[in-house]
Amino acid sequence: MRVLSGIQPSGPLHVGNYLGAIRQYLALQRDHDAYYFVANYHALTSVRDAAVLRAYTNDVIVTLLSLGVDPERVTLFVQSDVPETTELAWLLTTVTPMGWLEKCVSFKDKVQQGLPADHGLFAYPVLQAADILLYDADTVPVGQDQKQHLEITRDIAERFNNTYGETFKLPEPHILPSVAVVPGIDGRKMSKSYGNTIDVFDDPKTILKKCKKIVTDSTPVEDPKDPDRDNLFQLFKLFAPGDEVADVERRYRQGGIGYGEVKTGLAAHLSDHFAAARERRAEWLAHPVRVEEVRRNGAEKARKTARIVLDRARAACGVN
Repeated sequence: MRVLSGIQPSGPLHVGNYLGAIRQYLALQRDHDAYYFVANYHALTSVRDAAVLRAYTNDVIVTLLSLGVDPERVTLFVQSDVPETTELAWLLTTVTPMGWLEKCVSFKDKVQQGLPADHGLFAYPVLQAADILLYDADTVPVGQDQKQHLEITRDIAERFNNTYGETFKLPEPHILPSVAVVPGIDGRKMSKSYGNTIDVFDDPKTILKKCKKIVTDSTPVEDPKDPDRDNLFQLFKLFAPGDEVADVERRYRQGGIGYGEVKTGLAAHLSDHFAAARERRAEWLAHPVRVEEVRRNGAEKARKTARIVLDRARAACGVN
């Protein structure tokens, strides 16, 4: 089964990225034909500094490698290194109704956050469809909030197939419901756009500083607390051992535990969880030629697959 997913290089990857996507990447690469890419075309809707975008793009590659994505098993590449992507996006654009794009929740949300309502942001789902369909993906790991975009990808593929004949495979979503939304330090979904993240490769001191800023209520230490409604506990249980989670939950419910103790414990678990990956990251950063080789090899493998699918689509609509 072929798996495909991409991550935007719009800033350092954070704990939410790891739990919502990268952890799945590591599991899926063991038994599947995995294609993972850095979506730098998509990042152009928010990153308008060329040097920054290049740095973020390289950082995502290094982060994925450091966390355990294996370039010997996986096709790891950068979106812009495969020019077939934008050509397929145009072919798909010609059959995509405006109404579908106008209904996209993501477009409305980002405009409300202050991003300019340009065509790149509006047509984002079409480019995303090209990313997915270009590699004959069977399944796409997505967060719950991205499920609508995959549904649009399927709709676009069906419309193209109905217009020109069977051309594209319809991908299925692969969702991990238990971590559909990871809370940030302000209680909202952890997101770079909200500035509420704990980054995967923050150093231990920074992790502790950020954990201490996690928003909680003013319930005194001795009073009972509801772990189900506490964002701090929701993060804590994602990284602490099961017996420790059970103990903290018991103390929440009966009273006698302060938020400061939980924040310190969370910081320690986060630091320990990513300690080995921090060491691997230092090794990759010390050998940039190896990183460039991974990128080049990944692009070559991705383009071979992409060319087959693009030629099929070009033939179907008569522009070959």
